[in-house]
Amino acid sequence: MPEDETAPWEYTLYIPNDPRAVTVCRRTLRLVLALHGLIRLVDTAELLAAELVSNAVRHTKGPAALRLRWSAGVLRIGAWDADPEPPEAPGQLAELIGAEEGRGLALVRACADLWGWQPLTRNGNRGKYVWCDLAAA
Repeated sequence: MPEDETAPWEYTLYIPNDPRAVTVCRRTLRLVLALHGLIRLVDTAELLAAELVSNAVRHTKGPAALRLRWSAGVLRIGAWDADPEPPEAPGQLAELIGAEEGRGLALVRACADLWGWQPLTRNGNRGKYVWCDLAAA
């Protein structure tokens, strides 16, 4: 039985720098949202998490983490990686149709209600946290 949708919660999944981690994160996110009665958010949340984690794994050499936080009707999906450099600003999605790469943050910007990044240190490693919000309404 799903839990109370109004109760806040948070999960963090630490992942190695391995492209297979993207699939692990997607499946974990799907399970977490289903268990919390938020299955209606799964498709968009999965896309957003996959883009954030994929960027963390593809563009850095260190460990990474996926963080899911639910509070006040908003799901925050974030990816931490060990590279302190800011993410490259996303282009316009329409301009990137057919491009081989560079669409990730443009998709995040197009599908999320809000997104951003901040420098963040985790377990003594400097890095950044790229996040996006998805409202339940």
